Amino acid sequence: MRKFWESIYCPNYITGYNPFLLRYMNEAIEKLVYAINNRKKIVIYGSSTVDGICSVASLSLILRYLNADVEYLIHEGGENRKSVNNTDIKETIDFLGADLLITLGVDLKSQDEVKLCEELNVDLIVLENKRTVRERNYIYINPRQKGCKYKYKNLSLSALTFKLMQAIAIYYNVKNINKYVDLILIGGRWAKVTLRGENGVILKAGKKFLVNTNNNGLKAIMKLDEIVELNDDDIIDIIDLITPTVSTVGVVNNARIALELLTTGDKDRAKQIAKYLHKFKKPKS
Repeated sequence: MRKFWESIYCPNYITGYNPFLLRYMNEAIEKLVYAINNRKKIVIYGSSTVDGICSVASLSLILRYLNADVEYLIHEGGENRKSVNNTDIKETIDFLGADLLITLGVDLKSQDEVKLCEELNVDLIVLENKRTVRERNYIYINPRQKGCKYKYKNLSLSALTFKLMQAIAIYYNVKNINKYVDLILIGGRWAKVTLRGENGVILKAGKKFLVNTNNNGLKAIMKLDEIVELNDDDIIDIIDLITPTVSTVGVVNNARIALELLTTGDKDRAKQIAKYLHKFKKPKS
């Protein structure tokens, strides 16, 4: 299967480096294709950062485009809890009836959570980008893991998610995949990743698509802020609007509503949410 997918990969068709060079990408696509084609419930579970929100939003949109049965959840544990535990799986993920769980920027806490997913017949795909030496016994996509020969190790979470989206696009021959790089731009700029290598390629393309975005949420933000000619300050303004606020006890607020803003197909709803979030936006100094 690797040779087949690599043979149809075309750099001019999709921006960036071959996604199937990421370790376990083939296995991830096999799981995803089965879930999409058989209308299995896919639950995307992402971190509550702007990078995480943009990752969840972009992956949700491409899966909806393919008519997948998909739901999303935001991990709102704040800085005190950065992994998926048994309670998360039982009370939210299993409650939604997940057949396939995709976590973005949030790994499973321990092997106990892996066993619980096995007992519940929930397949796993985990994407994150951090230094690690631990081997996983589930599909784990991380350019920094041992044995991964992918050239670019410093991808933002949203850019790494875009690599998964590229692989999906190759399989299903989706030729408009690059339209989602506006969200990847927002996530990458928030993460302050280096502009060298593939991050730079993706973010440069993202700026072009953001100017004429088709995303209802981004359109609503840009109209509200009267953004016409997009510059770096305008991108920061967009990031500020969708950045979740943090309470005194570390609980993340507004992450779910920001995610709804970036995924809604309803223009009026997008306008309502943008106005709501604008009330929480910090004034410029």
